[in-house]
Amino acid sequence: MRRQITLLVAATTSVVLLAFLLPAASLVARVAEARALDTAQAQLQVLIPSVGLDQQADVAGDVVVGSTSQRTVSVRWTDGTWLGPTGQLGQDPPPVTAQVLTGKDGTRLVQPVRRADGTAVIEVFVPAAQLRAGVNRTWLVLTGLGVVLLILALLVADRLARSLTRPVTELASTAQRLGSGDLSARATPAGPPEVREVGVAVNRLAGRIGELLTAEREAAADLAHRLRTPLTALRLDVEGLPAGDRDRLGDDVDALSRSIDEVIAEARRPVREGLGAGSDATAVVGDRIRFWSVLAEEEGRAVSVELPAEPLPVRVAPGDLAAAVDALLGNVFAHTPEGTAVRVAVRRSDDGGAEVVIADEGPGLPDPATALERGRSGGGSTGLGLDIARRTAEASGGTVRLTSSPAGTTVALELGPAPV
Repeated sequence: MRRQITLLVAATTSVVLLAFLLPAASLVARVAEARALDTAQAQLQVLIPSVGLDQQADVAGDVVVGSTSQRTVSVRWTDGTWLGPTGQLGQDPPPVTAQVLTGKDGTRLVQPVRRADGTAVIEVFVPAAQLRAGVNRTWLVLTGLGVVLLILALLVADRLARSLTRPVTELASTAQRLGSGDLSARATPAGPPEVREVGVAVNRLAGRIGELLTAEREAAADLAHRLRTPLTALRLDVEGLPAGDRDRLGDDVDALSRSIDEVIAEARRPVREGLGAGSDATAVVGDRIRFWSVLAEEEGRAVSVELPAEPLPVRVAPGDLAAAVDALLGNVFAHTPEGTAVRVAVRRSDDGGAEVVIADEGPGLPDPATALERGRSGGGSTGLGLDIARRTAEASGGTVRLTSSPAGTTVALELGPAPV
């Protein structure tokens, strides 16, 4: 917008300057020509009495005195001889009335004068250069004045545009910070009244978003906390079982209790890592594979793991990446028969991030086209697992790819590189 305002002012100022300078330049040329001709006419009028009354010798002296570098004075005497330079008339009959003759080299003023012995002719020649004396210099001054005025107009327009665009730019920066997860970002209302109103509205919206997120986190934490009561009852029931079953189910109850604690802590976490988060995809995926390998061994699943030797930093918080991997592996264990093989691979992507691939040899998804939509599941589940993985990938600047057929399902998470 700043550029458009400056260009608009430049165009408007140029039109105004042209409308003023072009007529002024034409007027200067006409004034210079009129001034030179008036001077020549005055010189001609001075010579008329002398030519009409004085002798030839006296008139010849006046002609010499009247001729200068700016104009040339000539007189054709009654006998046809010239006093001074030969004029344009030559030996032609003398004119009856005064004439103004304009040629390429200048302008001649011709005035006949009656004497007792005949008619003499006075001729004053003004060179073309004298007719334009001072015009070029004046035009140069007018051009310089126009350039100075245009520059001043552009400077004023730039300052005005900056005063208008700076609040909008700061407002856009605040919106970007809010979009990246910085809910503490606030705009400073400034600029025109309309822009100030937008700034106030953005600040109000940011505050409202913070309030809603806080309420949502507390509600999620409260819901998770409610699970503690049935979990306690389950623990009491487990303690009444025989020793072998009690130990195995007790470990499961402890794991469930830790999961509930993590849900509560995550729900009440006031700040999300957002775009500034980072983790090692190799380490996180390797840790989750070790966790799920115990269950895979119990169910007789062959697990193929391909992990690079070096770390692969990605733009995802460790907890978020672990949750996405758990969601995908949980889907495999929940929706494929026992004994179905699983393949997990982590490799470096072309943009410097990482690609996490989880594939199984199960029966495939009933509707792969809608499987990534939140809440859509063809296997009787909540439909949130694939959505968690999708949102994790997109939050890192990547994407998720899903292919499914009766021969198996493959989910590939493209994770963006970690911030520098």
